[in-house]
Amino acid sequence: MFSFFRKKTPPAQPDPEKTVVPDATTIAPETLPPAVAHSGSVRFSLPGQSPASDPGPGAELAPVAVSARASWTSRLRAGLRRTGSSIATVFTGTTIDEALFEELESALVLADAGVKATQYLLDTLRQRVKQTKAKDPVAVKALLIDVLAELLAPLEKTLVVGEFKPTVIMMVGVNGAGKTTSIGKLTRHLGYRGASVLLAAADTFRAAAKEQLAVWADRNTVEIVSQQGGDPAAVSYDAVTAGRARGKDVVLVDTAGRLPTQLHLMEELRKIKRVIAKADPQAPHEVLLVIDGNTGQNALAQVKAFDEVLKLTGLIVTKLDGTAKGGVLAAIARERPVPVYFIGVGEKLEELETFSAREFAQALLG
Repeated sequence: MFSFFRKKTPPAQPDPEKTVVPDATTIAPETLPPAVAHSGSVRFSLPGQSPASDPGPGAELAPVAVSARASWTSRLRAGLRRTGSSIATVFTGTTIDEALFEELESALVLADAGVKATQYLLDTLRQRVKQTKAKDPVAVKALLIDVLAELLAPLEKTLVVGEFKPTVIMMVGVNGAGKTTSIGKLTRHLGYRGASVLLAAADTFRAAAKEQLAVWADRNTVEIVSQQGGDPAAVSYDAVTAGRARGKDVVLVDTAGRLPTQLHLMEELRKIKRVIAKADPQAPHEVLLVIDGNTGQNALAQVKAFDEVLKLTGLIVTKLDGTAKGGVLAAIARERPVPVYFIGVGEKLEELETFSAREFAQALLG
């Protein structure tokens, strides 16, 4: 989910206790670009107030919004087909017996749901089957979708932009997870929702990293702050300062990819975070870890390691298309429930969307 605070003239004589701000459903659909029109993730609120309640995927929206989200869920379902098909085959029989639960356990473990999440799902599913007296495998599958959605629900959280100006988002991840590409996609996502973005090329270790980020900046028509061979923390400091001076809504800080076992490089991330706080004592407002959905349980290990060092505020899960390990989100929800702000299923700029627990569960098992 995504929330964007924007200053606007308040209505005449508002009641401070009952002020209601419009959400995306109040905006004429024809005024929204295609990428904006989806399930209520665009909201405009006044600084200092709570965001308007999210209408959610099931809310009544303009046809263009429903169509855009439906297109996304279709891509998500296609992307999760390899993971989902291995689980779905369990429910092709005609009887509900212990063999079905044993097969389901194996399928969930192979999908990298993890032992703890798998045990939770099975125990809860057994209870639901007993309570509902379900006798059809199709009905049991529907119950599993409900249980999985409930498990994933704590991972849903709204990304708030605009409460602080600029909102500083620090992006971290291991090499090859798709961090820089995700920055390009997120820049587009924010820009299409009215936020002005400044990019910080703080990955000064990897060859051509600055040039790659500059390509994304050019595609999204945004500014970039970089230095030739500069210190990553210094680049980050300059970007936050420049973002404030230029009135930007968001500063996205790209950092060098590194493994959690590279302690000296993890310490560099701590330094970047400390220096950003010198430019803005409340920043970074978000620390987002980009994880590759193909890495399964390794992704969970990365979440734990980076969270220990940086206190993560959210995740972006990439490369879910074609993976057989999409069950890792269940493991994350059970063992380290860091919010999942966005998930991606392709390389195109528009193939990054907000995370919905029920949509994901239905796409995985539906």
